[in-house]
Amino acid sequence: MPRASVYNAAVRFSAFEEYAMSTFAKLGSVVLCLSVVMSMSAHAARPHIVLVMADDQGWGETGYNEHPILKTPNLDAMSENGLRFDRYYAGAPVCSPTRAAVLTGRTNDRTGVESHGYALRRQEMSLGKLMREAGYTTGHFGKWHLNGFQGPGVPILDTDDHSPGEFGFDRWLSVTNFFDRDPILSRRGKFEEFIGDSSEIVVDQALDFIGRQVRVDSPSFTVIWYGTPHSPFKAAPEDMEAFKDLDEQSMHHYGELIALDRSIGTLRTGLRDLGITDNTLLWYTSDNGGLPKIKPATTGGLRGNKGTVFEGGLRVPGIIEWPGVIKQPRVTSFPACAMDILPTLLEVTKVAHPAPDRPADGISLVPLLTNEIAQRETPIGFRFANATAWIDNDWKLLSENTKKGKFQLYDLSSDSKEAKDVAAENPDILRRMKKQWIQWNESVQASFDGADYPEGIVDPAEPQRRHWRDSPEYAPYLDRFRTRWEYSDWLKKSSK
Repeated sequence: MPRASVYNAAVRFSAFEEYAMSTFAKLGSVVLCLSVVMSMSAHAARPHIVLVMADDQGWGETGYNEHPILKTPNLDAMSENGLRFDRYYAGAPVCSPTRAAVLTGRTNDRTGVESHGYALRRQEMSLGKLMREAGYTTGHFGKWHLNGFQGPGVPILDTDDHSPGEFGFDRWLSVTNFFDRDPILSRRGKFEEFIGDSSEIVVDQALDFIGRQVRVDSPSFTVIWYGTPHSPFKAAPEDMEAFKDLDEQSMHHYGELIALDRSIGTLRTGLRDLGITDNTLLWYTSDNGGLPKIKPATTGGLRGNKGTVFEGGLRVPGIIEWPGVIKQPRVTSFPACAMDILPTLLEVTKVAHPAPDRPADGISLVPLLTNEIAQRETPIGFRFANATAWIDNDWKLLSENTKKGKFQLYDLSSDSKEAKDVAAENPDILRRMKKQWIQWNESVQASFDGADYPEGIVDPAEPQRRHWRDSPEYAPYLDRFRTRWEYSDWLKKSSK
């Protein structure tokens, strides 16, 4: 069904939409500086690629962003050896939409993933399929959350027609949603139980997958999507030692991040032991901003949290490490986002997008890997529920409720905490950005309605969002799930 009429706009077609529709077509024509060309020709003809994403880690939850008590030595070391983004944005302020943005290079509403638990449409062109068709062996490990199920993460069934395999992943060890210690996961439909921290488990499994590809001289594309630090929180006692003075929820939350950071160290060491560090592009980020009610705060002083379009709900950690290409580590203030991942990887691997005229929202960051870029030519847009945001370099247009028609304007160069709305003082900028947003918003709505697909409509067979506890395909497993800590309380509450 179409999104509410709040997203209907008056402008039919625009220069901006024409630019968006041609984004993928222009990837091959980007003129790179000589240093990028030389580095990539020497090291990146067929690099291994590893995408890592935390689940609910806020911008402020790293040592390098000066968290008051959390230490993340491995993420800090990664940031010191690569390109660290000070302004990296998730695809949306909640999880599933960002995952859709990563796999498509398109803002989430174009793909039908309006919020958490919505299914990614099979009419979309997935990064997994594109990498596989380019000769990569592809693997997914951890949280999926693109098959239409809500509730705690359960093993994905082999009959699921929206599994990672349906979107191009040759190997997958995955669950529907968040997962914690001692998880039960699905290896291409076969349930397997594990003991230990979930972050360390999926990294170990991913390294085994990568190692197998190295031994047969096959390039690998690996996606590791953690379940940490999403609630419910359950950390090992030794990982909570530094947080004993915190409330129980915060203590477990930060303990989970200790284990996550340790797994990043395991991953980086594993790549080094395999001898592929220089020729591996390792990209780390989070799926949305930090959680509220955790102390100390998760957003590093930014306004808002997960679920809002303020900086605290959208800005997240972002690091790219690729020693063979990024030879001079640095911090950049260039605004980048989840939608940039697909076009960047297509340019890195010299893969042409099969539908170059399909509207897209990301840009290739390849030129940024070795040289600073002053301005981003394409603004970054967000739609979530009735809220929206439009970021054009230092300026941010924002509405907490578009139904009410009120827009705020912030100058992020001097006000990253969004403390002062400067719309009244900058009427020309407000007018220009609202016009851009209206044009983009109409383009997104057309995509949401199916205009981008050859059929001109959304496949009516796409599933609606639903709870697995109410789905007949999971009925045979409910008794087994009731014996497990991560499901038992949830199933009891849902039955009342």
